[in-house]
Amino acid sequence: MKDLGDIKPQNPDQGFQFPGVFEITAMGSAKAKLEEEIMRIIQEAGLSILAEAVRVRPSREGNYVSVTASFMCPTREKYDEIHAALRAHPEVRWTL
Repeated sequence: MKDLGDIKPQNPDQGFQFPGVFEITAMGSAKAKLEEEIMRIIQEAGLSILAEAVRVRPSREGNYVSVTASFMCPTREKYDEIHAALRAHPEVRWTL
């Protein structure tokens, strides 16, 4: 298995293009108010959230929620920073 850092695009024009608009999804407990937390984390990183592009979807039984937010991101480093910050949050179980 390759390390993620060793994977390079075959065509440099493919893949993530920065700056750009990206989506991130975080899932966790429905009691954790994740919508507010995700928006706070992204804004604290200095990124602009597209407010009309925030979606919240509860699980079938209502125990979990997934929150998807679109945001403007200038660099791959900032994108990775957001993922790391969300994964570090104690109420976030997964990120996509």
